[in-house]
Amino acid sequence: MRLYAYTMTSDNGFAPNPFHGFCTLATCKRQIRERADKGDWVLGVGGVEIKQAGKLIYAMRVDEAMSFDEYWADPRFQQKKPDPASAEESRCGDNAYHRCPDSNDWIQEQCYHSLEDGSPDPKHVLKDTKAPRVLISEHFAYFGKSAIDIPDHIMFYDEKDRFSGLQSYRRIFPPPLECRIVKWLEDLTRSPDIHDTPTEWNSTNKPSCVKNRATFSPAAPKPCSN
Repeated sequence: MRLYAYTMTSDNGFAPNPFHGFCTLATCKRQIRERADKGDWVLGVGGVEIKQAGKLIYAMRVDEAMSFDEYWADPRFQQKKPDPASAEESRCGDNAYHRCPDSNDWIQEQCYHSLEDGSPDPKHVLKDTKAPRVLISEHFAYFGKSAIDIPDHIMFYDEKDRFSGLQSYRRIFPPPLECRIVKWLEDLTRSPDIHDTPTEWNSTNKPSCVKNRATFSPAAPKPCSN
């Protein structure tokens, strides 16, 4: 079991995507997506860019991982395909990449990583497909704009702040601290839930872990950092 913690510079429901019963990480954070395995934990900690510095936005235990093409075809994740004309939970869908069966080239469906006119963004296509792998969880807690404080006994273990201003991601934690973090995360995710909308959405309506919810008014999506 490994822990991966990283700073989120954007939180718009796209990466991670916590909707329709699964929390998925299908874009951004290439190194985590290519390395994390079943049983590992991923923590998204807020950054100053979204005014959530040092707070936990989400945590997920990796239950499975699959390729972009497998994700695209899997019946469980059809609702995660982006639909620009639908409700916000569908507009921020992350099931956006699959290969053309004839050319084997990557196809990027219109999504939050597309250009403003809806056409594929070559920069994001290149970055996202360097690790064509999706992390999937049914054991997660997503807090969004209600991001929570990391407990002091974890945040300031041995008097070091190990979570604020992370560069890329952190995987190495002292074993006693790792045990504390895992216990905390297991308690948080005992009943998987979405506690609030993404930080960059304008709506105050609470989304659901399931499907077919009301339309939300989004803030303009921002590109993520890799």
